[in-house]
Amino acid sequence: MKRVCWTALPVLLALASASNAQSVAYDDALRAAVSDQPRIRASELRLDARRDVADAADELPDPKLRAGLRNLPVTGPDLLDPTMMTAFEIGVDQEIPNLVERRARAGLAAADIERASAELSYARNAARLGAGRAWISLAYAQQAEEIASDALHEIERLVPLARSSVAAGTARPGESLEVRRAVLEVEDRRTQIRADMQTAQARLARYIAVEDALAVGPPPSPEVNPEQLRATLEYTPEIVLAETEIRQAEAGVDLARSDLRPDFSVGASYGIRERQYGDLFSVMGTVTLPLFAKRRQQPRIEAARAQAAAAGEARLDMLRTLEAQFGADLASWRSAYRQWQRASDELLPLAESRAELERASFAAGRADLLDVIGAIKTLAVLRIEILAREQATVEAAANLRLTYREHGQ
Repeated sequence: MKRVCWTALPVLLALASASNAQSVAYDDALRAAVSDQPRIRASELRLDARRDVADAADELPDPKLRAGLRNLPVTGPDLLDPTMMTAFEIGVDQEIPNLVERRARAGLAAADIERASAELSYARNAARLGAGRAWISLAYAQQAEEIASDALHEIERLVPLARSSVAAGTARPGESLEVRRAVLEVEDRRTQIRADMQTAQARLARYIAVEDALAVGPPPSPEVNPEQLRATLEYTPEIVLAETEIRQAEAGVDLARSDLRPDFSVGASYGIRERQYGDLFSVMGTVTLPLFAKRRQQPRIEAARAQAAAAGEARLDMLRTLEAQFGADLASWRSAYRQWQRASDELLPLAESRAELERASFAAGRADLLDVIGAIKTLAVLRIEILAREQATVEAAANLRLTYREHGQ
């Protein structure tokens, strides 16, 4: 497969030294995109928070301290006389949720951890995808800028020749104006390409915090393995996120069902009375009675089950959407690949042959200078167009790999 020549690494390094730009390779950009991103750091902190909370998810509630007066008469002949029955009491109460509820809370905490971990993976994959796209755009803009600059320099070398031909009377005066117009057209194209470079640098700086980056090294491969990618659809970050929602909902069902089990509490207290009557010690226990589950607990259980079923349907819908998107992305890659191949194998050789023939004919006096300039301009425009097709192919391939496979690497 023919490829447009990649910019030589020494030349790029020299440009980097001249402009104080930092050279960045494709794989380095992907690694840097996940190393120091505020969004990723936020996801990491949320994951740490979920893990810290999970350590206490199945612990007993805090005990309660009680203190106060007990049995103070407020009526009758012993009104406000604490000498016989009244005691100053201090005690401790401990609630003991049933074991099923404690396990359900632990399961819910584990599901929250899985959710936070999936969100972190999703954020990392999104950062890699954004950085990869920006790097590819920058790399091909650099190549296009070099092609435009070479064509401009070649045409500018012909300007003195056009002027001398007009002065000698061998060319019409309008030909010098046509040469100038060709120069302006190529300059406009190079200006737009440089604007694309600056845009790509700004996009890349969003992910790797490098100003005026310079893309170096080979681009990612334009080849993909569709069957291998298709086999990983169920493991993409979007599907993993949807599955964590299912597990969270299932844990919610277990928590709702735990309300059918009775909870317990125990309490102990010590009462201090007048010395002649002696102190008191009490121990009490309570248990909840879920006697009306049909009207109280069961509606909450059904609601939790509905949430779990909804999460399952949402995951199925997301998988179908992802399959459709994969098909569309694959079709885009195939189309871009074929267009690039056709232009490289058929159109480029024709344009190169025409430019060489026009130069030879001009040297032999059988062609006008404008024909040579037109051939040079056409060849440059075609090379830039082929670069754009190659870029579309590489972007489509990288998008497929980053979205459907590289997240698992």
